[in-house]
Formats: sequence, structure tokens, C-alpha cells
Amino acid sequence: MALNTLKDRVRMATAEKPVKAAAVPAVVVEGATGEELRAAEQAEGGKATDTVMAWLERYGDDFTAALPAHVDTGSFMAAVRAALPALSRCTPASLLQALLTCARFGLLPDGKHAVVKAEGATAVFIPMYQGYVELMYRSGRVGSVHVGLIHEHDEWSFEPTAPAPLDFTHKPRVDLPKAERGPVILAYAFAWMTSGARSAVVMLSREDAEAIRDEYSQAYRRAEDSGRADSFWHRDFNAMWSKSALRRLHKLVPMSAELVALARVDDAGDAGQVQVIHAPTGDGAELLAEADEAHERAEDSQAPEDARERPVSRTRRQPKRQSRAERRGARR
Repeated sequence: MALNTLKDRVRMATAEKPVKAAAVPAVVVEGATGEELRAAEQAEGGKATDTVMAWLERYGDDFTAALPAHVDTGSFMAAVRAALPALSRCTPASLLQALLTCARFGLLPDGKHAVVKAEGATAVFIPMYQGYVELMYRSGRVGSVHVGLIHEHDEWSFEPTAPAPLDFTHKPRVDLPKAERGPVILAYAFAWMTSGARSAVVMLSREDAEAIRDEYSQAYRRAEDSGRADSFWHRDFNAMWSKSALRRLHKLVPMSAELVALARVDDAGDAGQVQVIHAPTGDGAELLAEADEAHERAEDSQAPEDARERPVSRTRRQPKRQSRAERRGARR
């Protein structure tokens, strides 16, 4: 009998004696909700998660090496444990890769900063917009980032030709019940630099967000084609709307090599491609050069219109992928 769940495969790989699939109770039923997954996990007494966590602990040194110094390994693994019930049908290899990728960027898979999601039998690392904000702060050049949603009955104004900060104001009508604030009509994002300058304001309509979704999100198209409607665009459109506005802000704020790498890994996961575990690879020279170029564009965007240089388009090359032997040698 085939071993269909992650727990089955891990037990088979780690047990001294073969484990029969029939003797291993199933953790989830295909298509179960998050609540059903947690209930199944509790009914089993946590044995499934314990088994997978014991397997992941074999790679403790890899997680410690991948995590930035400011992120506690215990906190990261606690978030991993909470996420495992929803990943029981993922292959061990894809789960390990997604979690190491998440660790590399120092983002907890807590549903707020990042998520590790099952795409069929493949675990995929997905940074949320709060994760992008976190990496912007780490660059040391961004003082604060503001991302918001404007409801129909909120008070707001936008005058792009006015000087910052007079060009944009938003006063949410928090005094009104949610139903009376009306639907969301715009998402926006802007940042204040540590130098005191402020970026331009990115405004994104629902139509803009839907166009981005339809053109770039293969995960959305796969969910539509399968009839499951379980992509993040389906489950939390407003969060993805905010994330899209924030990603457009990248062209207007200083970027680090780490932030460039995060965007690439995010795009790769959405396209169903292999995500790089320890991006940026090597010395990250190409990513650093691209980040510096983005920083120059950000500074140029604050200059008067007649003083700006015309942007030069260039094709972004993918970083050279290390071989398995090279990665083993690097870990040694």
C-alpha cells in the first residue's frame, strides 16, 4: 500500500523496521479545513507532529546556520510545529527545503510574516507582506513602512503633485461599524527613510490588484483550474492586495540583497519552480549590485522631475544554482 502522508514517509525513512501504511493512522483527509486538521492532530495526541519534528531535529545544525543571529531557534521551531498539521501530505524533501528557505530569511512561518503552504505534495515558502516590511527595516535605510487599505467611507485625499507629506492623507473611519465603512477601494504603501525623505505613495486599485493576480500568480491559476479555490488570492484577497502594493514600493525604496533575494524566491514559489534554500548564493555580488541600483533609483525618485534620469531596463539573471556536492561542501 502506498504511503500517502508525510508522517508515513518519514516513519518509513527513520524506522529501523518497515512501517506498514495500514498500521499508521491518517493525519488528515484530503481537502480538510485548518480546524479539521488541528482536531485530527489532537485526536492522535500529537504523535504525527512529534514524528516529523524528531526528523526535522536531525537537521538542527542546518536550521541554526540558516537562521539570522537575532532569530531564536526555539521560537522558529515552535512556529514550525504549529504549521505541520497542514503539511502532512507534503514530501519530506520539499518540506525541509521550504522550512530552510524560511529560516534563511529569518521569518517565522506563523501566518503573519510567512507561510509554508502545501501545493499538492509540495511544500512552498510564501512570504507575507509583514515579512517584506521586516526585511525593509533590516536594511537600515528605511525608518518606517506604512501599508493600508482605504474603505469606501474613509476620509482620504491624494494629490501627487503636492510635496510630501501633504500629498496624501488617510483617516480611517474606525468610529463606524465595519459594515458601514464600506468595501475596500484602494490599497497604498509608502516609506519614510532614515535620512528623513519619504518615498512616493503607491496606490493600487482593486482592478490593478486583479490584473497583477491574473498575469503573475500561477498559484491562483492552478487553484482556479483545479476548482479548489484555495490560493491566498482566494483565501485572503486583501492581504495579497496589500502585498502587491508593497512590492511595487520596492522600486521606490532602498533595497538590500536579502530583499532582492526574497522577491525572487517568492516569485519562484508562485511559479511552481524550485526555491533556493540559501539565497543569495555565493558572495551575493550580483544581488548586491542589483540592490545598489535599486537604491540609486529610490534616491533619484525623490529628486525633482526634471532632474531625474530615465530608467534603464535590464534583464535580471537568475543566480547560479549550486550543485548538491557544492552545498554539502559548504555545510562542512
